[in-house]
Amino acid sequence: MARLSSRADVPPVLAVRDLSVRFGGFQALKAMSWSVAAGRILGIIGPNGAGKSTCFMAATNMVSHGGRIRLAGTDVTDKPAHALPRAGLRRTFQQNAFFGGMSVLENMAAALMESRPSPLAQSVFLPWIEARRCRAIEAQARAHLMAYHVPESAYERLPGELSYGTQRMLSIALAAAPGARVVLLDEPAAGLGGPDMIALRSVLERMRDDGLAVVLIEHHMDLVMAIADEVVVLELGQLIAAGRPAEIQADPRVLEAYLGRAA
Repeated sequence: MARLSSRADVPPVLAVRDLSVRFGGFQALKAMSWSVAAGRILGIIGPNGAGKSTCFMAATNMVSHGGRIRLAGTDVTDKPAHALPRAGLRRTFQQNAFFGGMSVLENMAAALMESRPSPLAQSVFLPWIEARRCRAIEAQARAHLMAYHVPESAYERLPGELSYGTQRMLSIALAAAPGARVVLLDEPAAGLGGPDMIALRSVLERMRDDGLAVVLIEHHMDLVMAIADEVVVLELGQLIAAGRPAEIQADPRVLEAYLGRAA
């Protein structure tokens, strides 16, 4: 079975080993292993039904699975899914998810506060310190949104009022809030085109430059091959190829299983 390590000289931030998922009598994933290091982008590709989204669900403990998951050297296989974001493992979904009744800026500030909770005593007995903290978080939220191509004109609006492309940028910005170590992106380019695709590539490059480990499920082959440091290919729940983009593009198994079908 093919295995992929981000770089021999750099320890992975996220490593899954022999990841397997079964739904009743259906084997959705079978003994899959891959890893990604800080400042690297791993692309996961494969035809529809290959098990890509199931792989993300298993890697974030959102579904029962076999195998082991290590985050920054710590085994998190048995951690509940809701505990992983605070540990630094974050993800987006194919459908954008926000606090719909809060403004864009409030959504971003809430994500920042989640990573920097305030002591209760400070909030109650030292309100001036809490007010100063809130102002600092708002300033940080504005800077973070701007860096992720969410325009200032959107900050006081509700997420549902934004264009689809801006919603996608917001979802990535929320996942990449300080405290993130690994960000799993599930088809971030779906429904995007033109300037939005350019903005997405810029955001992905920024995440890598900022030292995040990024795992990208995507059907846009041009984007994956241009931006990913390594690529793994799934078919029928199994990893059939792993390597650098040029190697994947020349692999006859990939051409047969996926790239050839798209041509």
